[in-house]
Amino acid sequence: MDDSNQHRSSADDDPLPPRCIVDVIDAQGSLSASAVAWIEDNARRAAGALGCTGEARVRMVGDHEMATAHVRHTGVAGTTDVLTFDLGEHPGEALLDADIMVCVDEARRQARGLGHEPERELLLYIIHGMLHCLGHDDRDDASFERMHEAEDELLERIGIGRTFRPVRKPRAGMEPAS
Repeated sequence: MDDSNQHRSSADDDPLPPRCIVDVIDAQGSLSASAVAWIEDNARRAAGALGCTGEARVRMVGDHEMATAHVRHTGVAGTTDVLTFDLGEHPGEALLDADIMVCVDEARRQARGLGHEPERELLLYIIHGMLHCLGHDDRDDASFERMHEAEDELLERIGIGRTFRPVRKPRAGMEPAS
């Protein structure tokens, strides 16, 4: 009798869980291929950590295209960081079907002020869009706090670290007064 399969655990018999497809397109061609790959890879990891399946299509655009979409879809003039279009039949489910637009120019401005790379800021925007599709809201103060805390917790879980509200350590000689 062949006993080669006797040592397999029941987990070995389970098929791999379905993955969430995350496609990132740099519509302006303003980022390097390695930067786009880093964003896409980490967005997939984030979707996996959220337990998502389905697909998120991400288009990275500049201020002009974002401002045009912003006024067309929300009636608000000017650019913004992220617009999310949840195309799923049952909003709030872990099955994503979303188009997400993120603004590279806004990410560069925010990242400069926060002292991290624009790619990290763009990843934050993508996660923000995914969380909206999963039922998170940021329209009032309490939900704003919960949603952005969820973003930072997820970024920590996938090894990137807090990005919306990073924990800043005082520099040597700059300790707060007591």
